[in-house]
Amino acid sequence: MWKTVVLLLVTIVIVPIAGFYFSEPLNDLQWTTVKELAIIYLIAGISCFAVSTLAKNYSQVDKLWSIIPIAYVWFAAYRGDFEPRLILMSTMVTIWGARLTYNFSRRGGYSWKFWTGDEDYRWAILQARPEFSNPLVWGIFNLLFISLYQMGLILLFTLPIVKSMGGGPLAWADYLCAAGIIFFVILETIADQQQWNYQKEKYRRINTNEDLGEFYGKGFTHTGLWGLMRHPNYASEQAVWVVFYLFSVAATGSWLNWSIVGCSLLLVLFKSSSDFSEKISAEKYPEYENYQKTVPRFIPFTKF
Repeated sequence: MWKTVVLLLVTIVIVPIAGFYFSEPLNDLQWTTVKELAIIYLIAGISCFAVSTLAKNYSQVDKLWSIIPIAYVWFAAYRGDFEPRLILMSTMVTIWGARLTYNFSRRGGYSWKFWTGDEDYRWAILQARPEFSNPLVWGIFNLLFISLYQMGLILLFTLPIVKSMGGGPLAWADYLCAAGIIFFVILETIADQQQWNYQKEKYRRINTNEDLGEFYGKGFTHTGLWGLMRHPNYASEQAVWVVFYLFSVAATGSWLNWSIVGCSLLLVLFKSSSDFSEKISAEKYPEYENYQKTVPRFIPFTKF
């Protein structure tokens, strides 16, 4: 836990400082856009906290994870007079968001009662821990991390579009970035579908008292892309936003700028999130520990 906290602090402090040092500061238009986006973020973050507290459903941020980035980037594109690069970036985010929204929706994430819907099982497990048994402690955690930090992270990993304002005409690097995002969106789609098929059939057999057999008896998806990496959906999600940052590199000609903080923090978050998920899976499924030893976490054919 403390290692993650330290890494988050280093990332959120050191990375932006280095980015500001090695790149040009924001111009007036960029500063104005960031301030306006920050207002939207605060309204969304506080709303998520209020709704989750009242409804006792702490996946309110999850409902906006794939939607509000679309609003952020198109607002920035509007402020940037719809420059071609900004339109291309916004289109890529819209494609990413539409797919992820569909996947979240089919898992029961949305309801006409917007404050209800499927809740991430990890929040209940985390809330049951002794350190979060005090309602006040959990409320502070909900406000600072679940609501404000996560919503802030969403804003941060979309900010390369602000840095890309006034970046000149489109070039081959922009089209390469767009192709990269499409590739990883397709990869994530395949991974999610493979997991959906596996879990759906597993629970169908459980509900009808059929024999699970060796394949479904393992309890977790372990073939296809999941046979190459333990979290192909997580890996693709991270890759999308790393590539999105590269649009700002194409726009500025500088490999390092302050907007890298968003995708950097996302990498840290997914590392800690996968640590937590894997701990739960290892306790639930006897064969998961061997799976961890034989299949890399994020990058095929490596130890990572």
